[in-house]
Amino acid sequence: MTKSPMFRHLTRVGLALALAAICAAPAAQAEMRPTMNLSGATGLIDMPSGEQQPDGFLALNHGEFGPIFRNTLTFQISPRLSGSFRYLGIHRWNRQVCPPNCADANGFTTYYDRSFDLRYQLLKEHKYLPAVTLGLQDFIGTGLSAAEYVAATKSIGPRLKVTAGLGFGRLGTFGSLGAPLGDRPRVDIGRGGKVNYKQWFRGTAALFGGVEYQVNEKLSLKAEYSSDAYLDESARRGTFDRHSPFNFGVEYQYSPMIRLGAYSLYGSQFGFNVNISLNAPQRPRGGIGGSGPEPVKTRPERGTDPAAYSTGWLAQTDAKDILIGNLTRNLERSGILVESLGVTGDTAQVRFRNTKYDAEAQAVGRVARALTQTMPASVETFELIPVVNGLPTAKVTVKRTDVEALEFAPNAGAALRPRITITDADAPAFDLARNPDLYPKFTWSVGPYVQTMLFDPSEPFKATAGVRFAAKYEIRPGLILAGAVTKQVIGHAGAFGGADASPLPPVRRNADTYNAKADPDIESLTAAWYGNLGRNLYGRVTVGYLERMFGGISAEVLWKPATRHWALGAELNYVAQRDPTGGLGFSAYDYRVATGHVSGYFDLGKGYHLQVDVGRYLAGDVGGTVTLLREFQNGWKIGAFATLTNVSAKDFGEGSFDKGIQLEVPIAWFSGQPTRSLRPLVLRPVGRDGGARLDVTDRLYTTLHGYDKAGLDAQWGRFWR
Repeated sequence: MTKSPMFRHLTRVGLALALAAICAAPAAQAEMRPTMNLSGATGLIDMPSGEQQPDGFLALNHGEFGPIFRNTLTFQISPRLSGSFRYLGIHRWNRQVCPPNCADANGFTTYYDRSFDLRYQLLKEHKYLPAVTLGLQDFIGTGLSAAEYVAATKSIGPRLKVTAGLGFGRLGTFGSLGAPLGDRPRVDIGRGGKVNYKQWFRGTAALFGGVEYQVNEKLSLKAEYSSDAYLDESARRGTFDRHSPFNFGVEYQYSPMIRLGAYSLYGSQFGFNVNISLNAPQRPRGGIGGSGPEPVKTRPERGTDPAAYSTGWLAQTDAKDILIGNLTRNLERSGILVESLGVTGDTAQVRFRNTKYDAEAQAVGRVARALTQTMPASVETFELIPVVNGLPTAKVTVKRTDVEALEFAPNAGAALRPRITITDADAPAFDLARNPDLYPKFTWSVGPYVQTMLFDPSEPFKATAGVRFAAKYEIRPGLILAGAVTKQVIGHAGAFGGADASPLPPVRRNADTYNAKADPDIESLTAAWYGNLGRNLYGRVTVGYLERMFGGISAEVLWKPATRHWALGAELNYVAQRDPTGGLGFSAYDYRVATGHVSGYFDLGKGYHLQVDVGRYLAGDVGGTVTLLREFQNGWKIGAFATLTNVSAKDFGEGSFDKGIQLEVPIAWFSGQPTRSLRPLVLRPVGRDGGARLDVTDRLYTTLHGYDKAGLDAQWGRFWR
């Protein structure tokens, strides 16, 4: 329905007055929680707002109206920057353009599209100024939903918020104000995946805006004026009829994590929204439960009992055996395994393995407490060395006197930290008594697994689920046999429908074939060696069936001082493609390749980590991968990666280059109980062969990172827990 010029003029005047009002209004007496729109971005109903979510906020959003649905993952990367990955579907896409001889004679096909957003807050809300955010919507790829905007939001009192903004791209298609920055060029789609920077803030611009009123703690009302004409969906393809620019809705905060919404949109459609939000820095169950720590055993004053400080026990031939036995029994209750113990008259060095706590500093604290319980009074200095896969990681030196004095002190963790030192784990200066019961050690587990296959254009979500049996046999420190077998219980068979032809070797695009044929599946079966090659220099060699699709040999070296914020590594692999049936054979395709990378790891501070890998990938292509990751103190890791190689966009196929989002979720965050179990997840818009890297478990940097100075400092507050 076409509106008259007078209607449009009055609308623009009204929005301008609203913007002036929000800039002049005083600050709200109580903060209203920022909410999400149907696109999974912070906003009103279908339009964005100027607000940002709390730092570390993570949301899964499903918004739907008429023929359109959007599934979105949004992460607040920093207090001002947020990013979103969206999967869009539009039903009845070919209703008007599909001829009678189409595969679907009724034209009820569905168009799927993937997109990324970035939003940066230019100005936080102040007493007389609104929150102002600049946004890029769908700035990579086909550009179907591409838009740019500047949005301002101001609170008026404790219950009302007003938003006004200026949109370009599809947010500038209704109520145009002209093209203040010039015409908008057409998108060169190619194979998708390109950054459409030449379009940004070009073409026609239009105003949008709206209000949100909070009735009570649970219920909110929204109304907005949309500047999106839905030209493709409505005017050109007729998937729905757009009669009005006005949208209205009601939202209900069902719980702190779940928000529901229902809307009337564009004068013709009903819509709904389901938002599940998590705040990664905050545990939903509060702190970590489990058994409390052993109390610190305080020694008698030296002046009142000098005999207690005698070192005569050193003459006892079985003293070390007795001490390591007592310490082992004490720590077994805490899920900490003693590898070895060395003791002199005044110093004890213990090497231990943390099998339970997701915070390395908490394991260090438990060991320090246990030493006060089991060491003779003459031992004043504790040297605590965490060990992973037989590798000593760092040395934490603690004075026993400080542990005794500060156990019940206010801010005990902060008070103790300046008194301890974290250094490299050098070779011991004295003989170590080894735990005779630790090696060889066999462990196993049985549990469920779920494997997803996402973004096939013919079927966007497929999954298999079943049972995984995993076992590990540790022969001696640093020498490990391991394997895993899965058996599907439910699953989806069939080849991936969206893999177009490519001249590259099929190193990843046939992953769905492995899912369909490998049942049961020997996921991995390896022998691995880990060892120290020199000062701060670590090595790894892994041989066998390294992952579901490749077997061979993988060798790695890593230089990583415990006190530095960076590390360097190199990896070399020679592998052959495994048979898709998941057994012990190799593929009849007989594909073999040498692949490897040189890697740099950088701790940027405040939980941000940068990794740069340069080398040769599984398909024989050469290039590099950049990964930016944010790690929270409770173990959450969220980041993004992009890989560019010498494979052209045409040869790579849909998506142009490899990119995606990775998450690592600690189970302790959900359960509230101490455990080191993690659930990794990688979201790739399209899984292709270019830029594919071997999936080897327990790479050195991942294994050692949490035990360096930066990792221990980040969680030092849990030393006393």
